[in-house]
Amino acid sequence: MKTIALIPARFGATRFPAKLLQDLCGKPIIVRTYLSTVATGVFDDVVVVTDHEDIARLIRAEGGKVFISQKEHESGSDRIAEAVLDMDADVVVNVQGDEPFQSRKPLYELVEVFGKDARVEVASMMIKIHDDSQIQNPNTVKVVVDNENFALYFSRSPIPYARNTDFSASFFRHIGVYAYRKSALLAFTRMEKSIYEQTEMLEQLRLLENGVRIKMVESFHEAVAIDTKEDMDKAIAYYKEHFER
Repeated sequence: MKTIALIPARFGATRFPAKLLQDLCGKPIIVRTYLSTVATGVFDDVVVVTDHEDIARLIRAEGGKVFISQKEHESGSDRIAEAVLDMDADVVVNVQGDEPFQSRKPLYELVEVFGKDARVEVASMMIKIHDDSQIQNPNTVKVVVDNENFALYFSRSPIPYARNTDFSASFFRHIGVYAYRKSALLAFTRMEKSIYEQTEMLEQLRLLENGVRIKMVESFHEAVAIDTKEDMDKAIAYYKEHFER
């Protein structure tokens, strides 16, 4: 089973312009993401998919592979679908370009489910929520799963709703790293946007509405995602704590 990681790296960012080029303790964010993804040893190949020559130049300088997008895309999934069309791959993992500290264990376990269960077409990750404020925060996407850890629903609202306080169900936050069989990724990007997807603004609901099950893998690795300058400060602190000892 050939497994590749594709890292969508769009230059534009509304909240933090050109964030992937920002310096993170000696290297740009996108370079940190690329190098940490390669270092996991999980993938047969790692490719950065970008729309900007400056990002491409940085990755090539590290000896990395780059695919230059030729089209405008609404999402990272659409961007990597263009790239993978002519690639030899069985499983494709969408690694977020603004998450510079990738870890081997969660990515290995994510990929592993495809070999264990032939029913799995798409997989993603979740982590238990311990901060009650995240449960109420619409920017924290929650997920509920069935007894086999296939997603039942994703929402920005608190799910499950604790109507009966005699029970204490766990809450899980969705981690936006997706793995697809190549055929499932290409099929997904050809589907029309769905009702719940457009209501919640969550593209993974398109899969559920079209009957595609998403296998959820519980992770214990808290990813560092950089969306704002405040996140950048946290990422610098994380790097200094874990890599400059």
